[in-house]
Amino acid sequence: MANQPVYKVIFQNGNQVFEVFARQIYQSDMWGFVEVEEFVFGERSQILVDPAEEKLKNEFSGVKRSYIPLQAIIRIDEVDKEGSAKVSPASADGKVASFPFPGTRPGHKGSEE
Repeated sequence: MANQPVYKVIFQNGNQVFEVFARQIYQSDMWGFVEVEEFVFGERSQILVDPAEEKLKNEFSGVKRSYIPLQAIIRIDEVDKEGSAKVSPASADGKVASFPFPGTRPGHKGSEE
């Protein structure tokens, strides 16, 4: 059986940037969202515990599927193996910005009904 791919997903959540690893990622049926499933975190058998990774592990514990808005996604990479999940402050220097996102769905007339 071939190894399942692992994806590194970097997204902005409020004033923080989250970097998580997951085995499943795809465009959601709910327009404007990416679905992330099967989060992967480091082994607990390590002597050193990374507080940032523990924070994310606790945040996503019990989460079956996470819906992340497209405009919050910074980058998605398919990687050879998972790494440490990270939380960092959002950059105030303007080097990373959210992707511009239209306000309405293509072909949608809005609230003219």
